[in-house]
Amino acid sequence: FAGPVPMEDIAKMADECMRDVDDDDDDDNVEDDEDLLVGLTSVSAHCCFWGKQEVTVSTATPGSLQYTLESRVTVYKMALQNAKTAGETSKARRYDRGLKTLQSMLAAVKKGRPVNEAEIPPLVATGAPSADTKPPVPARPAPPVPSPPLPTQHKRFDTVIEALEKGQAVDLSNLPPSPAKTFCVLLSAPAAPAAPRDVLEALEQRRAKYVETSTQAKASGDDRKARMHDRIAKQYQSAIRTHKLGKPVNFDELPVPPGFPPIPGQKATGAEQGLIAALQTADQLASTDLSKVADEEENEEVQHLCQKKSIHRRKQYMKAALQAKHKNDMEQAKALLRTAKGLDPMIEAARSGRSVDISTVPSPPGDEDEDFVVVHHNDVAISEKAEKVYSQLTKILKEQYEKCLTHSKQFTHLGNVAETTKFEKMAESCKKSLELLKLSESKGLPPPPHHFEERSFCTVGIFPELSSTDMVVVIVKAMNLPAPSGIQTNDLDAYVKFDFPYPSSEQPQKHKTTVIKNTNSPEYNQSFTLSINRNHRGFRRVVTSKGLKLELLHKGGFLRSDKPIGTALVKLDKLESQSEIREIVEVIDGRKRTGGRVEVKVRLREPLSGQDVQKSTERWLSRGVKLILVQWPKTDQFDHFQREY
Repeated sequence: FAGPVPMEDIAKMADECMRDVDDDDDDDNVEDDEDLLVGLTSVSAHCCFWGKQEVTVSTATPGSLQYTLESRVTVYKMALQNAKTAGETSKARRYDRGLKTLQSMLAAVKKGRPVNEAEIPPLVATGAPSADTKPPVPARPAPPVPSPPLPTQHKRFDTVIEALEKGQAVDLSNLPPSPAKTFCVLLSAPAAPAAPRDVLEALEQRRAKYVETSTQAKASGDDRKARMHDRIAKQYQSAIRTHKLGKPVNFDELPVPPGFPPIPGQKATGAEQGLIAALQTADQLASTDLSKVADEEENEEVQHLCQKKSIHRRKQYMKAALQAKHKNDMEQAKALLRTAKGLDPMIEAARSGRSVDISTVPSPPGDEDEDFVVVHHNDVAISEKAEKVYSQLTKILKEQYEKCLTHSKQFTHLGNVAETTKFEKMAESCKKSLELLKLSESKGLPPPPHHFEERSFCTVGIFPELSSTDMVVVIVKAMNLPAPSGIQTNDLDAYVKFDFPYPSSEQPQKHKTTVIKNTNSPEYNQSFTLSINRNHRGFRRVVTSKGLKLELLHKGGFLRSDKPIGTALVKLDKLESQSEIREIVEVIDGRKRTGGRVEVKVRLREPLSGQDVQKSTERWLSRGVKLILVQWPKTDQFDHFQREY
């Protein structure tokens, strides 16, 4: 067992433990190190050069709206400081207004309030600092750094701006990034093409450039960039079609490829505007996170719609099953109940955020024509024939709507409630399809899928605008009338008159048309209303045996009598079973045929005996066409379609 350790050894061991083995022996002379002082002076000059701004570390996710606003605030502060230093008061005021707008937007975003991204001030050039802000040169040269000094970088910007003013091609790949790292890396612009001879050639050159860029992006695996340039190429394709049709083109909405000359007849953009446009284009190419956020929001809206539609459809099937049970149709009730239960997994999947195909949702029971198909607006390509197809579909739907209203009114006057309700529903369906079609056309969407089908309708011949005591005679036209002797065919001035022997032959109802001059095929289209008594024996005798006799005459001149052309007889016996007859009768001279003809229509409110029920088959544009429900980026448009649904 050893003896106690002396106090001197204990003190020595304590000193050894407390001594820092990493201490540098030269710490006392750190203030005399010239190399360190030169480095600190360079860093201090760098900070003073950029306006002595506070260095803040952003906690926002790169690509988010908050990150974009914070970056823009930094750029505008930098540009404002440089503009004030250079004495450019107009730019300083403009940058100050933009800075205040950005700061208010940033505060709103941090509080969770919505911000309109379209109102965000664009990127601006920070501008070159004046000479008096140049950092002082120390007595000893600073150690070499990998990047050139900042004044040299701004001289590069001046060179690029001068080249843009002269309309020369510039290479943006060698430009340094912003110190605040808010500018994205610019792509090198290719050599400018030859100056276009006209507007069409300029548009073709730019479209070809965007198509080429899209192809290169696809080859490199950059699908987002490829889709963006595809959309711009389609935008130019639409502008080319508009220009070929002779319509005005809004060139301000068309992006300009870097280095391309201006379109003939359009003002060239200034150097600053050209640089800003290039920076904005590059910023759009790099903002991938924003597009992802928008896609996620659209997907959430689609899932919400799928969930809402599935729940609504399940309620419909449950209600239909209950109705079938009340009718003692147990098999139908079981089938409908099984279908309703089959929607539960789809509803749960939509609630949990999983992808659901809305096209697999079954149609409502007994109404298979009410289905919808969801497509994305960004993936729709507008066909060149879309305008023509829209016009044809609109015309057909309008005709069908008018037919349904006419038939509904006819059955209303007959007191047939079932047929009236049927045609009212068909008219409402046509009207709704027409409204959706117009809305789809106004948004630039392609025409919806459609098909025609043969439909049979039972209609009734009735003219509700006529009273039971009216009979209308319509003289439509005459064709190839013979000219009386001494009159040339081209000098024939013909008119038609008739005497209807009711209420008696001694008191007939007399009418005549106007005179159509200098033609042997006059068109009159004149209507004459006669007073009748449907149940009077004399009227029935005229209808069944006498008919309507027409006289055609040539109007004589001054002190000359009218010359007869011929006569025509219209039989009226078909009015017993029809509400309207249309006849083309021959014109005769005595018993001799003249070769001329007259077209006549005769109408009653309804046939003299019974109803004029007609069964017709028509080619019908069915609403069973699956109407397209388009998912719009804006909420109000999307809600409008939800209300339609």
